[in-house]
Amino acid sequence: MPTDRFAVLTDAAIDLLAERGMRGLTHRAVDAGAGVPQGTTSAYFRTRKALIEAVVRRIADLDRVDMAENRLPADMDAAATAMAGKDAAATALADGNAVGAGLADGNAVGAGLPDGNAVGAGLPDGNAAGAASADGNAAGAGLADGGAAGTMMADVGAAAAGIAAVLDRWMSTARNRTLARYACLLEATHHPELRTILRHGDASRAQARSMLAAAGAPNPAQAGDHLVACIDGLLLDRLIGAGARTAPPPGTAANRADLTVAITTLLHAFAG
Repeated sequence: MPTDRFAVLTDAAIDLLAERGMRGLTHRAVDAGAGVPQGTTSAYFRTRKALIEAVVRRIADLDRVDMAENRLPADMDAAATAMAGKDAAATALADGNAVGAGLADGNAVGAGLPDGNAVGAGLPDGNAAGAASADGNAAGAGLADGGAAGTMMADVGAAAAGIAAVLDRWMSTARNRTLARYACLLEATHHPELRTILRHGDASRAQARSMLAAAGAPNPAQAGDHLVACIDGLLLDRLIGAGARTAPPPGTAANRADLTVAITTLLHAFAG
């Protein structure tokens, strides 16, 4: 339970949005939900717009904590190197060279990147990562250096598993936060003055573009935006869409493994 007043009030507001929708978000209701004296919320956030903007800021802060706890920045740098390296490896095999020589160019691309690339949103366990990389390891067995190829696939699988873990959390223990995020976005479509909350999605798109540029995507700006959009769509479908009827239950190893398969496919597809 947070102790600072900003976190206490905005967390109560997040729960209200998830349970009652935007119409249920009032200053008095937040006071009651937070267990503070009447008038406290209005003293901190004078207008409804200020309250909604504070909620969005709190959601973005908590999302960043989730991604940091799953070490996405390091994983995504490794994934970029791996995705770039797979193309170099394929070229080397065609020329009759060793796989290791072909990996050099891919590693050089990754080495020049700053740390901290991650898909947020946007852009989330170890068992799932292993499952996702199984095909890569099998393919690697037929190469001159199967271990190097297997390592490349494992890096991509690990990044996908990290993203899958975050998405699974946003569908389960952080479900209210995700529902509140959608409520705020819908509210912004009716109130242009709230459109500034969309800026919180810029960081995840910038990180996705950087990762895909390192992986050698032909149009990393476009591919990065498309990758984040697909991951956002996957989250929406699993949380409140038809996918919720057929997917494994959120908060389970089966769900994380299934998400890892989907995200691994997306990473390879958008890397070009």
